[in-house]
Formats: sequence, C-alpha cells, structure tokens
Amino acid sequence: MLVLADVSGSMADDGKIDVLNQSMATMIQSFAAEDSLRGEIWTGVVTFGGRSAALHHPLKPADQVQWTDMEPAGRTPLGDALDLATDLLADDGVIPRRAFRPTVVLVSDGIPTDEWHGPLQRLLASERGTKALRLAVGVGQDMDEEAFAVLNAFIGNPAIAVKRADEVHELPRFFDWITATVTTQVRSGRISIDDLSDFMN
Repeated sequence: MLVLADVSGSMADDGKIDVLNQSMATMIQSFAAEDSLRGEIWTGVVTFGGRSAALHHPLKPADQVQWTDMEPAGRTPLGDALDLATDLLADDGVIPRRAFRPTVVLVSDGIPTDEWHGPLQRLLASERGTKALRLAVGVGQDMDEEAFAVLNAFIGNPAIAVKRADEVHELPRFFDWITATVTTQVRSGRISIDDLSDFMN
C-alpha cells in the first residue's frame, strides 16, 4: 500500500498533521502484526509539501517500517507526488511482479499548487496505476468543491466516493477502515464489493 500524504503548511492547522501521523503509525503497527501465510503487507509513504514530493518511507514490509513523523511546510505539489508514485509502482525492484493489486491512498486538505492533470493521466495510464485500488480522503472543513474534484479525479471511479473528514477526529476512522480492507485483501487475495461498501456512493 502506498499513501500520498499532503504535508503542506495548512496541515498544521487544527492539529491535522498530528492526527495523521498517529493514524499512520497505528495503521502500520496493525499491518506489522498481521500474520498471513499469503504474504506481508508492504507499506510506503510519499509526502508532498513545500516545493516537491519526497519518499518519506520506502515501500517495504510493514514490520520493517520505523515510523517517522511528518512535518508540514509550504505548498501542495500533488503533481510531483503523482509522478513519484507512478515511478515507484512501475519499478519491479520495488514491487515484485507477484505482489497483490496495489492500494494507493491520497490524503489532502486542499487544492494542488502545481500542474497535476498530466501526472495523474500518467499514473492512470500505467499498468499498476490503472489496476490499483485508489482511495482518497479530504481533511478539514476548508475543503471546497474544487478540492474534492481533484480527489474524485484521482479515484477515477464514480462508484467509489471520496471520504470526508470534516473534523480532524474523524480521520482515524478512515485509517481504521483502510487497515481492515487491506488486511482482508491479504487474507483472501482480493477485495470484494462488500469490503468497499463504505466507499460506495
């Protein structure tokens, strides 16, 4: 699973980054504790804030991830994050061919500040990007229609809704659901429509 996490300066408001850090750390701990004969849960984090995106945690088995808190700063370069995600998903040295269908999760609280349409089309046109289960959550009460339109474009599936976390305390419930969904995928080898019911329109 790959998380694209908005760490722009606005994520410092209302404790959003603190809740996101705790939610991510808890999720990774749960993944690490998951013992499945079908395989390990690989987790990586791409952050986007300031002038560019960065690989905050490389994709690796969750029990090998030593969580480091993310720090908010600057603008919202989503396009750069999408390009980095596409490159990671395409790298067989990062994701083995036998790996499960990837899950890519976008977390953001605002509108991108760079060009993101081209990078998104590149992601959606890539072999693993188009096959990935793409989910998104908008954080905070300041999210407007334009910001939600970006998240909907990322999901690219009208049957799957963008989740809203208008209040910061709602964010952990989203990550609880992600944890349950991904562990179900590992146990069963697939994600069913029933598993996605919380995201269906």
